[in-house]
Amino acid sequence: MARCGCQGGCSCAINGAGAVDVSGNGSASSPFVVSVDRAELLQAGPGITYHPGTGTISALPSTDPGNALTFGSDNGVFVFPGAIDLCAEYFTTDGSGDTCLKPGSMGLRQIVTYSTAGTFNFTKADYPWLARVMVKVQAGGGGSAGASAAAAESIWRAGGAGGGYAEALINVASLSAVETVTVGVGGAAGASANGAGGAGGNSSFGAHATALGGTAGAATMATGSTVTTTSGTTGPAAGTGSWAIGGGAGEGAIRLSGNAGIGGAGGSSRMGHGGASRATAGVGIVPRGYGGGGGGAVSANGAAQAGAAGERGIVIVELYG
Repeated sequence: MARCGCQGGCSCAINGAGAVDVSGNGSASSPFVVSVDRAELLQAGPGITYHPGTGTISALPSTDPGNALTFGSDNGVFVFPGAIDLCAEYFTTDGSGDTCLKPGSMGLRQIVTYSTAGTFNFTKADYPWLARVMVKVQAGGGGSAGASAAAAESIWRAGGAGGGYAEALINVASLSAVETVTVGVGGAAGASANGAGGAGGNSSFGAHATALGGTAGAATMATGSTVTTTSGTTGPAAGTGSWAIGGGAGEGAIRLSGNAGIGGAGGSSRMGHGGASRATAGVGIVPRGYGGGGGGAVSANGAAQAGAAGERGIVIVELYG
């Protein structure tokens, strides 16, 4: 080698060390070959991964929950901004770095429904995460009267009134440990022997919201064959709560002759529809949903007909965390 001054054969010694390996003796037939063991030279450390087969060195994001570090569309390291700039009104971080919703800002978490007439207990301690409740209270609808006309005559009944509705938003601090929940019954159907209908029952959630039951249909029209009318059934007044309304009035009835006329439809409610009106003889038509009033019965030519029962109420409790 001219540079090292050797003539013929090279007496220089080149030694490898660590990840560097040297082979050959420096002659023309066996030149020195220097190679590097990348697997020994390059090793992964915290936050770095190394692939020996390709020689690729990459960042290694943690897979622990809550980590927002990832790779962007350009393969650069990317941190989602929301992981850094949290809205303090709704979010907080715990001791482990997890991002959590603050109690009271979680929104609607559960709905409890009381749809059977009767009295029940709502126990606050059953929901330790509770922040507030929205209660929706529907009262029962009124029943319509029955009818029994003489031969060649007719009776046309008015409908029962729909039940009232109320609602209230209540913070958990204002709730008693146990609140009494009452679901109003539907008013009874009037008996076929000209019996009056029954009033619907009130519904309530503690003292926070009360809805008044629908007014019963009365047996006002007497048997006959001449033109006459019966006024509708006045709906109940509004109850109490953050917002409340009364129930819909039952429709009045008209008699045109001994076999012609129209009965009154039942009054509607916030959560139900009154029974339909009748144009022929028959029992009162039942309502649908919750809190609707019974449709009026029609009796003709001596055939007695029962009224229709009002529909029961319902109480819905929306739970917010």
